[in-house]
Amino acid sequence: MEKPFPHMTCGVCSKPYNDPRILSCLHSFCLQCLHHEIEKSGSQQMFQCPICEQNTSIPVGGASVLPQNLHLGFEVEVAGYMSKMVSNSEVCCDECVDGRNGLAVVFCCMCRQFLCKHCRDHHSSSRKLSKHKIVGLDQEGARQLHTTMKPRDHYCSQPNHEDNKLNFYCETCSLLVCLHCTILSHKSHSVKEISTVAKTHQMEMTGALEDAKEQRLEERKRTLLSELEAISLSKTTALTLQKEQFEKMVGDIGHYTDMASQILQTHTDHEIVALGGLIPTELQATLKRVQTISLTPNQHSNISVSVKTDDLVRQLSKLGEIVAFIHSPSSSTWTSTSAAKVGTRYHVKVQSKTSKGEEYPHGGVEVKGEMRSKTHNGAVVYGEVEDHRDGTYTITLTPQTAGPHQLLITMDGQHVQNSPNDLDVRPKRDYHTLCNAQQVIQCNWPLCVAIHDNGDIYVGSYDHCIYVFDQTGQLKNTIGSSGSGDGQFSFPCGISIKGDVLYVADTGNHRVQKLTSSGKFLHKFGQQGSGQGQFNSPVAVIIDSNNKLIVSDYSNYRIQIFNENGGWLLTIDGNGSGNHSFQSPWGLDLDPQGNIHVAAHGSDTIKVFSKEGVYVRMYGDPNGPRGLAIDGEGYSLVSEYSGHCLSIYDPEGNKIHTVGNLKNPWGTALDPRDGSVFIANYGANTVLKYCVNI
Repeated sequence: MEKPFPHMTCGVCSKPYNDPRILSCLHSFCLQCLHHEIEKSGSQQMFQCPICEQNTSIPVGGASVLPQNLHLGFEVEVAGYMSKMVSNSEVCCDECVDGRNGLAVVFCCMCRQFLCKHCRDHHSSSRKLSKHKIVGLDQEGARQLHTTMKPRDHYCSQPNHEDNKLNFYCETCSLLVCLHCTILSHKSHSVKEISTVAKTHQMEMTGALEDAKEQRLEERKRTLLSELEAISLSKTTALTLQKEQFEKMVGDIGHYTDMASQILQTHTDHEIVALGGLIPTELQATLKRVQTISLTPNQHSNISVSVKTDDLVRQLSKLGEIVAFIHSPSSSTWTSTSAAKVGTRYHVKVQSKTSKGEEYPHGGVEVKGEMRSKTHNGAVVYGEVEDHRDGTYTITLTPQTAGPHQLLITMDGQHVQNSPNDLDVRPKRDYHTLCNAQQVIQCNWPLCVAIHDNGDIYVGSYDHCIYVFDQTGQLKNTIGSSGSGDGQFSFPCGISIKGDVLYVADTGNHRVQKLTSSGKFLHKFGQQGSGQGQFNSPVAVIIDSNNKLIVSDYSNYRIQIFNENGGWLLTIDGNGSGNHSFQSPWGLDLDPQGNIHVAAHGSDTIKVFSKEGVYVRMYGDPNGPRGLAIDGEGYSLVSEYSGHCLSIYDPEGNKIHTVGNLKNPWGTALDPRDGSVFIANYGANTVLKYCVNI
């Protein structure tokens, strides 16, 4: 094990790195080697990497100002110790003067010293040193060292600051600084704690990796889609042939009985094909004497149909009965469970009844329905009627104009109960008019947005706080600050508001916080992990009508549901394969039916689950979906981080409009008062408001 880590050598001097500095191409070299190479090149402005030949600008101050590769330096240090531990050469004790007490027999991982037997015993008997990790000088000791040893604390090099740790980062100067430096020489600069800056860089790198992953997968995605289309075409051809063969067989026997025709009228193509190679049982029960015919005839045989008509006539003569009561239009009723909206199908269910108010169980009555506008010159919409043959009918009307209407329903030319009836047709939101933002609010790195019932705009920011703007866009409050304490945040990526209560997905702290709308801390739940009720970067939280909290657990590939106090109730697991699976879930919202829609950022689709967690369907092909908002009509608005746009889908999942010219949009929200659309336009440091025409 002469060179346990051969990649720890400088590409210039071929020796272990000494104070490695990293270039813009991400290759590292010894500081002294860079000084020598830059001097040799003769240029003080640009330096060409000896490995990849990419140019790096030389900062003012020379190579000494280039970023230190601290991790690589630490690995080189560890590798040096390991090499000594597994070598056969003698190693002197670092603690003894001149090693007079003998050769080293162990290594202290915390003191970073080789120790002889005497010094080892001193370590063991010292109250201060006895808890240090000590390993033997062999292969097993080297393995333990590699997993146990931690990087050194880094101290300031400024005069009189040597005892101060570099716990801060000056963004203005791009330097690690100590506490004294922040007060004396960086007082007016943008200075943040190292942990905060590290989390910011981690998220930026994660985003960059996701973008790269999406680009690499795009070609593979196109190939798979091409193969899938070929398979789909093959299956469609086979099903079409099967359907045609079945319809021909039904046509051969259809003229012998009205019952066969009734089956064709009431069964869908899929229901017919699903019956397979047998005559439907409904037809067999009615025509028991009809000879059974195989629907899978021999390829070279002639098909013949034999019907014993005498038996059929005898059976038909027994059908029918005298009904002692008839329907009464004035007693018949109608109901509708949905609001009438322009361009949306409006369904009316009619129940036929007798004069005694009893349900009339037979069909065949002439039912009509129409909708007349009281404005727009009395425009009329006629309904489509479906007779269910059990005394009930469904009338479907699609109003074309908004405003007051009259609904008229008749049976055999006579009005049913409550007909005519006044009906107000609501306008339909026109998302096609979304083009230019009507309001632009300047905000530093907006992650998410939510709208209070009073119109206040809450924006989660990369600044680890929540900014509150009034309706005019003026800042009126700032909630929280960077940290892990109660009411503090680390990347608040998701906000949900109900009444005067605020729920926040505190992403970097792996928890959900509950606050008042003014920012007073109330409650928190969750911690980092993959267990029940734990989180790994929660990025969205919503609350349903039953006060259940639904949380998008981004890095655990799952959705978790809790009661309002944070008690775990249910997990929708996206791991695995199949329709139910998803990767990196981000935005969440509920449709009018209470189903949960999930913007699967890592799967480039929207998955829909019931409130019990059962997979329902999926739709869309967004490019890096993050924000998701659903209006009262079931229209979905999806912000595409990688697609730089907002896509709008109708309730069936069809894309109807796209708002472009955005820059890495994150969160999306709707104003509960008028349906205005808000977008956290992260890459442009703005929050945009779009008004919807209705």
